This record gives sequence, C-alpha cells and structure tokens, in this order.
Amino acid sequence: MIKKEIAATVALGCFALSTNAFADFLSDSKATLGMRNYYFNNDNRDGVAAPSKTEEWAQGFMLDYKSGYTDGTIGFGIDALGLMGVTLDSGKGRHVGSTMIPSESDNRAVDQWSRLGLTGKVKISKTELRYGTLIPKLPILVANDGRVLPQTFEGGQITSGEFKDLTLIGGRIEHATGRGSTDQTGLAAMGGTRESDHFDFGGGDWKVTKDLTAQYYYANLDNYYNQQFFGLLHTLTIADDQSLKTDLRYFKTDSSGKNSSGTSGYRISGYTKNGDGEIDNRTWSATLIYTLGGHAITAGYQSVSDGSSFTQLNQGSLAGKGAGGTSLYLYTDRLIQSFNRAGERTSFGQYAYDFAAMGLPGLKASVMYLSGDNIKTTSGDNQKEWERDISLDYILQSGTFKGVGLGWRNGKSNSEASRDQDQNRVTVSYSIPLM
Repeated sequence: MIKKEIAATVALGCFALSTNAFADFLSDSKATLGMRNYYFNNDNRDGVAAPSKTEEWAQGFMLDYKSGYTDGTIGFGIDALGLMGVTLDSGKGRHVGSTMIPSESDNRAVDQWSRLGLTGKVKISKTELRYGTLIPKLPILVANDGRVLPQTFEGGQITSGEFKDLTLIGGRIEHATGRGSTDQTGLAAMGGTRESDHFDFGGGDWKVTKDLTAQYYYANLDNYYNQQFFGLLHTLTIADDQSLKTDLRYFKTDSSGKNSSGTSGYRISGYTKNGDGEIDNRTWSATLIYTLGGHAITAGYQSVSDGSSFTQLNQGSLAGKGAGGTSLYLYTDRLIQSFNRAGERTSFGQYAYDFAAMGLPGLKASVMYLSGDNIKTTSGDNQKEWERDISLDYILQSGTFKGVGLGWRNGKSNSEASRDQDQNRVTVSYSIPLM
C-alpha cells in the first residue's frame, strides 16, 4: 500500500519531466528499512496514584525512502516515511501511563498501529524547500525519538547554504503526531489544552572559524510564546586524541497572544510567578566536554529563572490524542527528568568511554549524575531532585548479525517535585538498505 501511494505521488509530480530527468530522480534514490525492538519499564516507587508501574514491549518498523532530484536548475523530489508498531507484550494495568503504544477505547494497548508521511522537496542551487512530514532537530524544536517510533511534525522548512560557512533555516509547523499515536494534533505548550494554529521559526548556524560556531534561532508558537536562542560551540584541539569542547546556550522565552492575556486553555501548567499560567523564562547553561582517547568527561551547570518553567512545544495536555512525549534542547533533558522547573539550578557530570580505544569497537558506556535545587512549585519553594543514568551500547561488528545494535538504559530519579522513579529500557535495532 505504501509503495502504491509513493508511486502515485511521484507520477503526479513528475509526469511532465523528461526521461533523463526522471532517471536522475530514481538513480539517486535511497531506501532503508529500520527495525527497533523496544522494552520499556518505568516503576514509580512512591505515591498511591496510578500508574504504579508502566511496562511494555513492542516492535517498530520504519521504511524510509528518499528520492534523488530531477535534473535541471530546479530539482524536484519526494520522500516517504512508513511507520508501523506491533505490540508484543502489554496489559491494561501495565499500559496505564504509556507514551509508547496507542490505547483502545477501553484503555488497553492496541495490537498494532501505523502511519505514513510524505514530503515533497524542491532544490535550487544550495537551497532546499521541504513540505510535508518533518523530523526537526533544531535548538527551538527537537522531534522526540525516545520510544519505538519517532514523533513527527507536518509543515514546511527551507534550508539554505548559499553563503559560505552560514546555514540558514526557517519554516512553519502546523501539526504534530506523538511518538505513541496515529492521531495528528495541533500544537501546544506544556499544560496548554487549546491548540495553537502554527509554529514559526527561523535562524542559522555560522561557522566563524573551523573551531567556533555561533547560533541564533527565533520561534513563535501562536498564542503561547516567543523564544530566542543564542548558542556558542567551540572545540579546542589539544593533541591528536585530546580536546576540550565548550557549549554555551541561552534561551529567552516570553508569553505571546492569549497566553499573555491569561485566556483559559492557553495557560501553562506548574508554577508561574503570579499564578496566572503566563510564560516568562530565561534559561542558560555552560558545558565543558574533555576527551582523551576513549575517555570523555562532561561537566556543566544550568540555571532556569523563576518566572515559569522552561518550555518548548509539548502536546501532552491535548485530550485524547496520545500526543505525550517531548524533547528539549537541554543537556539536562534525560531519561526521566528534564530539570527545567521554575527556579531550578542544576549541576551535572558524565563519564563516557568508547571501548574502541581498547580494541573493542562498537562498545560504548556512560554514567551521568544530575542534581537540581531551588525548584519552585505550586506546593513549595527550594525543592530538590537528582537523577542517575547509565547507558550501555554495542553494535555487532562481524558475522551474520553484523550491524545489529544492542542498547540498555537505566535511570533512577528522586525528586521532591514529582514521584520517585526507576526506569529501564532495552533496545535491539537493525537497518537494512533496500536500494
């Protein structure tokens, strides 16, 4: 079915093109089938409210087709993304709180779910316009890929590399589909129950020198907020296998439209300075990453102002859509917590090791610890929380199963601002090139 729809779309878009142009369109095409087997276990260690535990197992398939461009000054193409999930193990009691598998009308996990995304694209020189299904990874919008299938967005994006060392990006997002859903929704901010009409964004990355990159992005979520981002990335090469990376980030987020006026449904949840649900936040962070051979040591600090929590797109409060699950462009956005609450100050450190340095390529491990304090909530001030995360990954390097990836994530969080949690995730992934 997916192949038929792709073929029909391509035919309609290219019927007037010459045989040679269409041949270029096909010869540069690529298609891969990605498979991800995902076990998820989140255990709430305190509190009596449901869920006490969410535990599920699912298999995901992602057919990713990317066409080439037709020949000529203006090149045309089309991409297609077919997603399907299959429930392997779940139960009504263990499905409560799930953000991985959609729910039936009786709140049980569905047996399987799927969706199709199409993206038309046009390229002129070094500028590309894409319209359709997008999976953005930008400082002001990061698509979440933390479960068996990724979150996707619908809209248009233009990317230009016409100027040397400068990449410019802009666009408009109009809809989203959650990682554990097949339902398309409008857009919202954390706790907002009314859909925004659109999300506009623009900005760019400027490679000032080969070692220094400056970033600026602006975003507007209609009737919720305006956000500006400033970033600096610098890498100091000390020796062939030794470097120090500096990552500085600053976000300025202010209310906009109906959120400014306190209109019901557009207010965000959690603590706000005047108790009116209005967005008012400044968040900055400084991170150093020192690498030596296979070793990497990360140390950083993040500060969130106390006007409101740091916020970006979050559709989780839109009723009945299964749109929960979001990612933030913060070093502190981890397995369980994001350390982005109003007033929160977070110190964090991580040690990672790449075992290729010991002659074991494909094996990587890390452990991270984060500690936050000065949290303001509606129930009190100066609350604290911490989280410890462990990750272990291995990609088979040879044999019949070469390329199969194995991953384990373990997180433990203790928080005065939310429930204590223990979490485990186990994944097996593999990608097959089809063309």
